[in-house]
Amino acid sequence: MSKVVLFSETGNTLLEESVMKKLVLVSASVCLSLSAVAQFKQREMPYPYDALEPHIDAATMRVHYNGHHAGFANNLNNLLANHPDWKDKDIVHLLRNLAQLPAEIQTPVRNNGGGFFNHNFWWEILAPAGTAPLSEKMKDVIAKNFESFEKFKSEFEKAATSRFGSGWIWLVKDKDGKLSILSTPNQDNPLMNTKDDTPVLALDVWEHAYYLKYQNRRAEYIAAYWNVVNWKKVEELYFGK
Repeated sequence: MSKVVLFSETGNTLLEESVMKKLVLVSASVCLSLSAVAQFKQREMPYPYDALEPHIDAATMRVHYNGHHAGFANNLNNLLANHPDWKDKDIVHLLRNLAQLPAEIQTPVRNNGGGFFNHNFWWEILAPAGTAPLSEKMKDVIAKNFESFEKFKSEFEKAATSRFGSGWIWLVKDKDGKLSILSTPNQDNPLMNTKDDTPVLALDVWEHAYYLKYQNRRAEYIAAYWNVVNWKKVEELYFGK
């Protein structure tokens, strides 16, 4: 029987593939029952788990969505359950107003709310290879902001490879439409900044996003990422619908 290695915060655990599938199914079932009453619900995965193969593997997608992302959503709902003034706010409002939250939940909401928003964004910014190509219009916008599209990719990849530990790399636009690259630690994101930046592209560089397939070869994962970027979504976020 095939084996899949799962790495957790507490250590390494080797699970048989059949056991892992059962755990994922149980986790998904629990998440569905909780989501019926939860304020913060995961967005549905917009494609099958194996749709991004071979660039991002199905096993990673299952664990990432049903484990990590579901965990952030459940934790966030639990954190706000006893704070009626906040639990009905949308996620953007929460993240832009973290300093206004009760002190005892500011950091947990930052971590779990950030993880919830980031992953909702992440699934939408990916697409099966070849289905959402870069248009000349969007390519020109990026080139004007970074001298060339190739220089943009180089700077983005440099930020991703040099992000120490876990975090995210973002392409953001400001109120004037100017693009810049932002690197954030942990589950932080551009909404937490004082600037009114809007994310239009993101790359998850937490190890759980790539370790099952790429292990410590983050640079290979970053290179593969370009094959599954949903450039149509990027263009929509930049120009508007």
